[in-house]
Amino acid sequence: MSLAEPSPSTVSPSESSEIKYGERAIEEGTLIVFPNPRIGRKYNISIELPEFTCKCPFSGYPDFATIAITYSPDRTVVELKALKLYVNRFRDRYISHEEAINQILDDFVAACDPLEIKVKGDFSPRGNVHTVIEVCHQK
Repeated sequence: MSLAEPSPSTVSPSESSEIKYGERAIEEGTLIVFPNPRIGRKYNISIELPEFTCKCPFSGYPDFATIAITYSPDRTVVELKALKLYVNRFRDRYISHEEAINQILDDFVAACDPLEIKVKGDFSPRGNVHTVIEVCHQK
């Protein structure tokens, strides 16, 4: 019995070596901003991203977290779809919990320079350890 290559008509989309449009969008994901519609008014924007993933830089095991971002915009606001794609770029990265949350804060501040921001990563327990990382920035 020989193992023959499947014909093109029997290859499922998940078996194709072609990069998918969603993967391309994630790969190209950057934080995009638009003008704050209420410059001069202090208000908070709260965003929750419950499907964050990255990989442990030591074991390679996947890490899962809910990322919560609360910020007061100054001149610009971050576009939500761009934020979703940006955060999904971490899924195949080998990065510690601490570095991931600090990197998100640094990139967010570089993109929109908010008056203040807090980024919180609530990581799912693994090996009986539950980690919560919280970082803040203020002008």
